[in-house]
Amino acid sequence: MTSPLAVTEADLTRDAFLGGRVLAWQPRHGYRAAMDPVLLAASIEARAGDSVLELGCGVGVASLCLAARVPGLRLTGVERQADYADLARRNAGDAMQVVTADLTDLPADLRQLTFDHVIANPPYYASGGGTGARDPGREAALREETALADWIAVARRRLRPRGWLTLIHAADRLPETLAALAHGFGAIAIRPLAPRRNRPANRVLIRARKDARTPATLLAPLVLHEGAVHISDGDDHSAIARAILRDAAPLTWS
Repeated sequence: MTSPLAVTEADLTRDAFLGGRVLAWQPRHGYRAAMDPVLLAASIEARAGDSVLELGCGVGVASLCLAARVPGLRLTGVERQADYADLARRNAGDAMQVVTADLTDLPADLRQLTFDHVIANPPYYASGGGTGARDPGREAALREETALADWIAVARRRLRPRGWLTLIHAADRLPETLAALAHGFGAIAIRPLAPRRNRPANRVLIRARKDARTPATLLAPLVLHEGAVHISDGDDHSAIARAILRDAAPLTWS
């Protein structure tokens, strides 16, 4: 169910991504895009002319970061929370079509389309249990109401034959993600995202190809921060993470 957020101008901040290449309005106290959508965008191996559908696009940061790196894409975002969808339209201008809809109930015209890429940053926390967020927008973004398997099934239906699905998700949801991808996907590649060297990954990037039969690949982790612990304030990102987050460098799957 979509929660009314009634966002006003005073509730918003305009934040810079990719060293200022992307500027995005987002709620001051709701769900706020940070590193994860930027990492997702960096991992999409799209080319000019490709069509890209983002499920649960929020205010549009992942798609806009992808567009900043790869010009000439045809972008569509789906977001069920109306205020976030409105912000995505404001942030994107003519760069992306944004559809306000639940991904399980897409408009008929969108159900007629297929895409070269589907990308998503699904809610990390399963329904039930835990402490809910006070802000309804943040709660809706972080705790699933639609099962992860349904996200993946919808993505498969919207992909053209041999199209690519790319996700960023919590590492502890990897078994569930792989189980859902067993139906109609192959060439699965998994890139763990570790906060520091010798620390367990808490996020994973996952790419899968519709109807492929190539075996799965587990890649070396991307280490996001230098050093074993955080010592002081300031930027301690690893060189590769800094290049991705500031300079729009790609994150390859090789």
